Amino acid sequence: MIDKLAYIHPDAKIGNNVTIGPWTYIGADVEIGDDCWFSSHVVVKGPTVIGKGNKFYQFASVGEDCQDKKYAGEATRLIIGDNNVIRESVTIHRGTTQDEWETRIGSNNLFMAYVHIAHDCVVGSNVIMANNASIAGHVHVGDWAILGGMTGVHQFVHIGAHAFTAGSSLILNDVPPFVMASGQPAIPRGLNIEGMKRRGFSKESQLSVRRAYKTLYRSSLTVAEAIEQLKEAAVDDEQVESLIDFVASSQRGIIR
Repeated sequence: MIDKLAYIHPDAKIGNNVTIGPWTYIGADVEIGDDCWFSSHVVVKGPTVIGKGNKFYQFASVGEDCQDKKYAGEATRLIIGDNNVIRESVTIHRGTTQDEWETRIGSNNLFMAYVHIAHDCVVGSNVIMANNASIAGHVHVGDWAILGGMTGVHQFVHIGAHAFTAGSSLILNDVPPFVMASGQPAIPRGLNIEGMKRRGFSKESQLSVRRAYKTLYRSSLTVAEAIEQLKEAAVDDEQVESLIDFVASSQRGIIR
């Protein structure tokens, strides 16, 4: 159902069974998949592609021009997957030509009220960002990560899959997969073992990740030395391998 007080640009493409509330604005170059729901007073601008089954609450601003001063009106994009919940006053901006021209959001995410996702960010799936969490431009957030309320993430930072940040954390460097972080600036506070349990990781995998964490953070080794030691250990565990790959490829350096 589309309310008679909503504005839908003639060029917008609306899927089946989409609900759009009063005073919601759907602009040009917007594609909306089936079964999406928009409350009142939502603004969606394009070029933006939205998948199926997403829910947008009042005053969300989706696909707006980014706040980068280098942005000069280029037709950059925002891509959103399926079954996301975007709560009140969330802001998600399109990309810039300085990166890959688009901001990308996966599926099954929950963005609580006042979350901000800046230009060129890449957010995976099953991510939770609590109230007022904000990620600056070019930030990558892995699947199943949780960002506590009022977490602030510096531009170009990468946050690994299954990582967890406590409320009011200031993230200035990369957070490896499974690592819990808190503080201003944030430092490692252990592993998200409870998250691993909830998501069905085996006890063997949990133990392997614990051992890798101790090598990385509780030994006297440098990061490079820790990586080499972990590789030499030849741990046949996919999660440890993902941890090694993340740390080895970090451009900003990991939290320490």
